[in-house]
Amino acid sequence: MTKPLRWGILGAANFAYEHMAPAIHAARGAELVGLGTSSADKFARFAGKFAGLRHHDSYEALLADDDIDAVYIPLPNTLHIEWGLKTLEAGKHVLIEKPVAMKAAQIDPLIAARDSSGLLAAEAYMIVHHPQWQRAKALLDDGAIGTVQQVSCAFSFDNRDPDNIRNQREMGGGALPDIGVYALGCARYALGAEFEQITAQIDWDNGVDTLSRIQARIGGAAYQGYVSTRMHAFQEVTFHGEDGVMRLSAPYNPNVYGMAEIELRQGSETRVERFAAANHYVNQLEAFCAAVRGEGAYPWTLEDAKGTQATIDAIYAAAD
Repeated sequence: MTKPLRWGILGAANFAYEHMAPAIHAARGAELVGLGTSSADKFARFAGKFAGLRHHDSYEALLADDDIDAVYIPLPNTLHIEWGLKTLEAGKHVLIEKPVAMKAAQIDPLIAARDSSGLLAAEAYMIVHHPQWQRAKALLDDGAIGTVQQVSCAFSFDNRDPDNIRNQREMGGGALPDIGVYALGCARYALGAEFEQITAQIDWDNGVDTLSRIQARIGGAAYQGYVSTRMHAFQEVTFHGEDGVMRLSAPYNPNVYGMAEIELRQGSETRVERFAAANHYVNQLEAFCAAVRGEGAYPWTLEDAKGTQATIDAIYAAAD
């Protein structure tokens, strides 16, 4: 029987507690064994939920643990590259929370370290592991709605807490780093194309972008999208083709925002496909473990992450 991939987590982030630690615990072929945090109280919170979890009182101590094979990094955005490189240097595979970096060029050393080490390093871009997005991409590839003419993406929520890292410039906060990766990366994934002719308008608050309106071209289609951390919660993606329309009503937070479903309109007929049981965090962990075992390629590479970050860089530049 294949031994499970033994995981450690750098930092006691709330997102790790609520989503990724349970996913590691639930994923086939994975085992959660360690947490690196200097806070005894934060460790106790995790240990109360995950029996047998080992406490490391520093990130360095966790990376030095020979019983850990892979590390998940949910640290503030500005620390991702530094600790991703240190994880590879320690001889461990690494899954880094999105966005991997604050600039596309910063990802190049991580790609080089991945290639020289032979280890797996990837961005935790979970939506590509969800069957609704895999199905959406397959439908587009098969021409279910004909040539795509228009892509519309929206993602918003309201977070005005100044103490939240999403509202702190020095921590890499902002709507584009936090959720723009979804509204942009999903179109790149589904269409297999890159953005061109970008124009944008950005609203700022205390040095972080809080609302970005984006227009562009991608794969021959027009793109229109917005992301905001100062608006009522909403998310939706629509692909409008010559022969039909495909809409995803909960594209990014299925089972939290709403049911994961694809509505497909072709002619006078409309059909809906629902994906109630899928957990994209668990799927992501299982795909990572399978890739480490050599059972398949990981579906979202660092090069994919760099492409989305390059788009975000271009949006900031276009709005200046």
